[in-house]
Amino acid sequence: MITFTINDKEFQVEKKKTVLEAALEAGIKIPTLCYHPDLTPYGACRLCQVEVIKRGWPSLQPACLYEVFDGLIVKTDTERVQKTRKIIFELLLARAPDSEKIKELAAEYGVTETRIKLKGKKENCILCGLCVRACSEVSQRNAISFSFRGSKRHIQTPYNEVSQTCIGCGACAYLCPTGRIQIEEAD
Repeated sequence: MITFTINDKEFQVEKKKTVLEAALEAGIKIPTLCYHPDLTPYGACRLCQVEVIKRGWPSLQPACLYEVFDGLIVKTDTERVQKTRKIIFELLLARAPDSEKIKELAAEYGVTETRIKLKGKKENCILCGLCVRACSEVSQRNAISFSFRGSKRHIQTPYNEVSQTCIGCGACAYLCPTGRIQIEEAD
């Protein structure tokens, strides 16, 4: 067992747990849009940023990827964490302005609008990777994946053609936090 501290309270958890898993077990809420307990953590949304203090030095780390260790100190609601989350919420609102889930979660943290203006079409996809991981890890079909880098990054089928490996399981649509993925009947 590992002994560590979250928000000035000491907890014990099993080895190999992430800060997010340990916080959830302790009933401490940390926002996230790209985490699912049955999928490999990815750390894309960055909403789960927490402040960890290691050897006296604080740093922001994604709770879904950072493993706990003996003596670790974690702060989930410092001023630095709050400012970072607000900026991330503004970015998410700019990228997915029609997503009710993002609007609701952002409002919980005091963000109701964004100052950020993105060029181009609003995709309502936040590139969280839940759909890609579900397709790969749950259905094991790999029918969709990330393509390109930077501002051109998006999710598509291989060669942007109808995927021959998709079985229509709907896991991608079910897990999509923005509702961007819709299941349609094929003719």
